[in-house]
Amino acid sequence: MTDRERASFTAICPDCNERKGTETPNEILGFYRRHRNLTGHDIEWEFVDHESIPTSAANEGLKAIVLELDETFDNGVPLALVTAAMGEQGYSIGETMAELRELRMTGHVWEPKDDHVSAF
Repeated sequence: MTDRERASFTAICPDCNERKGTETPNEILGFYRRHRNLTGHDIEWEFVDHESIPTSAANEGLKAIVLELDETFDNGVPLALVTAAMGEQGYSIGETMAELRELRMTGHVWEPKDDHVSAF
């Protein structure tokens, strides 16, 4: 059985094929941060099995996705689920994290707790 078959969340580095599978979405962020620090490579989602990933917000942008996911979670959306939703639109995890940083710096989103985000 492969990681993808066992894990609900799997991400891969397209540059070196390093792969991480997990049952907890935000563990993929830890993988992203460690891998990026060591190699400078970005990470992409390979497989996501979570019912809250929106399909109706396609191409509406990051803030729309955060707002839609925010309706499902009481204390902020796990950042990894936001990156997974953006991954459905072709964004890497690094690209989404950079755009989230810009939204945070301009006051459009905030972090109610570590690695969770909500939108205004």
